[in-house]
Parts: sequence; structure tokens; C-alpha cells
Amino acid sequence: MKLELLESLRRSRAEVLAAVDGLSEYDRRRPLVPSGTNLLGLVKHLAGEEHGYLGECLGYEPALRPSWFRDDPYDENDMWAEPDESTDYITTVYRELAAHSDQVILSLELDSPANVPHWSNPQTTLGFLLFTMVTETAHHAGHAAALRELVTGSAR
Repeated sequence: MKLELLESLRRSRAEVLAAVDGLSEYDRRRPLVPSGTNLLGLVKHLAGEEHGYLGECLGYEPALRPSWFRDDPYDENDMWAEPDESTDYITTVYRELAAHSDQVILSLELDSPANVPHWSNPQTTLGFLLFTMVTETAHHAGHAAALRELVTGSAR
């Protein structure tokens, strides 16, 4: 079950990254919905979730701390890229944090304990966090596909 969930997560990660591939900087950063969310922001947001849920919350904090993390990463608005955050930087951070997450996932059992401090019931497991990341990443891959279609005028 763990390997199947991991493979699903990897597929969704690839879909998110593919949505920004081949577009201009302008189109990657262009806010197309009232919230200001853009394609690069979705990648940035998911990088932060990989860092937290599949790193810190399992006691395996990644060495890489994204530049957009300030005092409280759970309080940051990360659904768009700031002008000083390059596509290369954000996508590289996402890939590196995803690789770290994969190592953590492969080294633990699904029932390994985890703690998510900002949840009302913080005690959980790798299995629940992995399921959460699979659904969250697939959810945002759908957003990315829709945003890309708004930019390009057609579905892939």
C-alpha cells in the first residue's frame, strides 16, 4: 500500500511540474483567479507542504528550508511567487523536498507516529500524512491543469 501511495504522489508531482513547463515567466506568475493563485505558487505551496507534513511532522526536518519560510511557515501566503523567487529556485526546492520526502516515506512504516502541531488533534501517522499529501497534490494538480488551460487556451 505504501508504494502505491508513493507512486500516486509522484505522478501528481510530475503533473504539477508539467503544468509550468514550457510557459513564459509571465504566464507562470500570472494570477488568473481572484485569490491571486498562480501556477508557480502552486508549486511553492506544495514544496512547503512536503517540508512540513513529510519532513518536520515525522521528525525528519529537511536540511533545505525554503526562502519563503519566515517566522511561521503555516502562516505564510504561499499561493503565488514573489518577484525575487525564480522558477528555477521554486522548482528545484520542490524537487529536492520531494526527494527528501520519498526517503522518509521509504524508511518508515505507515503506522509510524507523526505530530502536526497546528492541527487540533496533532497525533497522527505517516500513513495519514501520506494519504493527505497524495490527495492534496492531486487536488492542486487539477488546479494547475485548469490554470494552464486558462493560459494556453487548450487542455493538454
